[in-house]
Amino acid sequence: MDSSDEEGSEEYLFKIVIIGDSAVGKSNLLSRYARNEFNPHSKATIGVEFQTQSIEIDGKVVKAQIWDTAGQERFRAVTSAYYRGAFGALLVYDITGKDTFESVRKWLDELNAHSDSTVAKMLVGNKCDLESMRQVSVEDGKSLAEAEGFFFIETSALDSTNVKQAFEIVIREIYSNVSRKVLNPDMSKTELSVNRVSLVDDGAKGWGNYTCCSG
Repeated sequence: MDSSDEEGSEEYLFKIVIIGDSAVGKSNLLSRYARNEFNPHSKATIGVEFQTQSIEIDGKVVKAQIWDTAGQERFRAVTSAYYRGAFGALLVYDITGKDTFESVRKWLDELNAHSDSTVAKMLVGNKCDLESMRQVSVEDGKSLAEAEGFFFIETSALDSTNVKQAFEIVIREIYSNVSRKVLNPDMSKTELSVNRVSLVDDGAKGWGNYTCCSG
């Protein structure tokens, strides 16, 4: 480890975007993760909003600049600039709103159109504290994630369930991808994008056994 590592210098900065329909809880997921705050009366705001969080991986300080759509999705105004330079994305739906789940493919198409194919993707079923109002099953979320080849987890911004895990698994996956590209610059994009895992059941790849809060 060199002296810069020992000093904990910030060697990595990754942009992560949060996308999904209005009112699925994107802003509260971010505020819960970044500031451990939840506002039950939060309203969409217009403009660019992001928070920066740092975690340590392999002795290195990794900073994630996490962007929120900040109300733009209400006006179909999420632009290519929002996605530009993103290393990771959280695609969020509300487990109590079937339509928000059905919109995920639209958001995924938009993400794919404006970002690199190696973006680390996490499908997030939010509001799992509202089990009695559930319209989207865990299996539906898991199946979509497996079909598209990205991570899946259910969260509750209200009670903090899996919020930290959702963000930090994406950050760690980005770091892993970037590290492998540095070590193997000729590695193809397809090789970098394979071997995603659903987090609802077996917790493979060493991330632990993350479950939704329905159990």
